[in-house]
Amino acid sequence: MSSSKTYQCLSCRLKSSIWQNTTSSGRRQFHASSPAKARKRVYPSIKAADLEQPQFRPYTEREKKLLRLKYTPEQMKVIEAGEKAITAEDMAQQGRMRTDPMRIEYLDDFSTMRPVLDRPVTDQDLQGDELVEGENRSSRGGASKNPQQKEDAEQKEETDPHMLRLCQQTGMTKEEIRKIRVKNLVMHRVVNQTRMGKIQSLYYLTIAGNQDGMVGIGEGKAAEDEDGRRQAMMNAVRNMKPIPRYEERTIYGEVQGKVGASVVQLSSRGPGFGNRCQHLIFELARAAGISDLAARTPRSRNKMNVVKAAFQALTSQRLPEDVAKGRGRKMVDARSVYYGGQVL
Repeated sequence: MSSSKTYQCLSCRLKSSIWQNTTSSGRRQFHASSPAKARKRVYPSIKAADLEQPQFRPYTEREKKLLRLKYTPEQMKVIEAGEKAITAEDMAQQGRMRTDPMRIEYLDDFSTMRPVLDRPVTDQDLQGDELVEGENRSSRGGASKNPQQKEDAEQKEETDPHMLRLCQQTGMTKEEIRKIRVKNLVMHRVVNQTRMGKIQSLYYLTIAGNQDGMVGIGEGKAAEDEDGRRQAMMNAVRNMKPIPRYEERTIYGEVQGKVGASVVQLSSRGPGFGNRCQHLIFELARAAGISDLAARTPRSRNKMNVVKAAFQALTSQRLPEDVAKGRGRKMVDARSVYYGGQVL
């Protein structure tokens, strides 16, 4: 039985012939780039076991001699043990140094003692150019007081009953109280409605800190400006509390404080990050001696509640030692172990 082809019109025959010619010659590309198959390059898969593991170059005798001049024999043993324990792969992944022009120079030499950061400042550190600079700064700020005015101010401080009472309550001397950093953060007028009418007063919220791990907040309210400021300052000095600091520059992890409808979230940051937060938390962190901090206030930004919530967050930190004790673990500081147990 012979099969016959179906009848096609002339236009259908032309379309089929044109389609066959175009498919054989290849479709036209509507973009200038090459096809995906031409762009894709297939690389051979290499197993990790076939790769050569990088190794550290051993110390030469000259390098060991120079290191012995700088470190003790116990520290040299610890350094050699650390070189053997740390692999070159970990150093390549985690020990990369920034080479861009905006890098931060915060690498420290732990074999030396820095006068300001590693120990408290003494009178010997303040001798020399710093005293001269302070004198020049005071002279540039305005005319210096007369000797008679200085004597009157000193006598007034000695006979001030509020200062004497503050020294007795805190156990600090007048010189220590003068070195405390005090700053007024909130000041506004309040009104109390009584049967005698409206009584107006001035409200002050003040912070006080020694910039070395102690900070406090105080409130004061009085009809006179000077009385309210003094009351807030003395309450802030009385309420000073120790603040835990990691490496004496930031906090431990992330903490949160809530007062009223205000929520403050504080996070620790690396060296050189700075205090990137609003001005109220910035002043509180600077008074406490914290230099690397990030803060968020996702809810209400009432000034009084924000300061109180930040103070609550700073004082409610959980130390790693407490967490380790609660879990029945032992925590070891790798930095102190690596440098021979010497805490700088």
